[in-house]
Amino acid sequence: MSEYMPPSGEIPVLHEDSDLLIVDKPAGLLSVPGKGPELADCLLTRLESAFPTARLIHRLDRDTSGVMVFALTAHAQKHLNLQFEQRKTKKTYVARVTGRLEPKTGEVDLPLIVDWPNRPRQMVCHETGKAALTGYRVLKASDEESRVRLFPHSGRTHQLRVHMLSLGHPILGDELYNPETASQYPRMMLHAEELRVNHPENGKGMTFRANAPF
Repeated sequence: MSEYMPPSGEIPVLHEDSDLLIVDKPAGLLSVPGKGPELADCLLTRLESAFPTARLIHRLDRDTSGVMVFALTAHAQKHLNLQFEQRKTKKTYVARVTGRLEPKTGEVDLPLIVDWPNRPRQMVCHETGKAALTGYRVLKASDEESRVRLFPHSGRTHQLRVHMLSLGHPILGDELYNPETASQYPRMMLHAEELRVNHPENGKGMTFRANAPF
């Protein structure tokens, strides 16, 4: 992985109420602190300075941008954690991938596990991997690249990155799984565009969106 140089600037807040905090995480910023003082700066600690009760619910990879939800109460944290565990949330991503992806719609159903000798890389393993399912739809394509919308039905580490790689169309700018393109792009071309959750107080479905910056 490249040297950690987190972006500066304010974190865009998409929604705030007594229970929920929804933000648009910038690419290049860790969701939670890493090991060592040089990796202490992260989204969670930045938010805690303005929202002291902010509680982590899920994560995005360092180089992925987009919508993240935080709980502001213990009740909201428990409620949201259950939604993620029971897969009641709905997540939509946008990515730019190498080459022309065909067919234009499909699913990738491949189990994933950590590639221990090469961690943090993950890999497909039919013997010991955990079930992982991703739907996709091509938005536009050329021989050089395709823009796709991705619909993860599970939340495995690096799931979208490895599933796109398994199709032969790795995400552009991905240092781990498409390193030959990393220097050609300012960031990894993966963005969490939309997140739907049920409000922890009234159960009402709420959808939050942040358009991809690429």
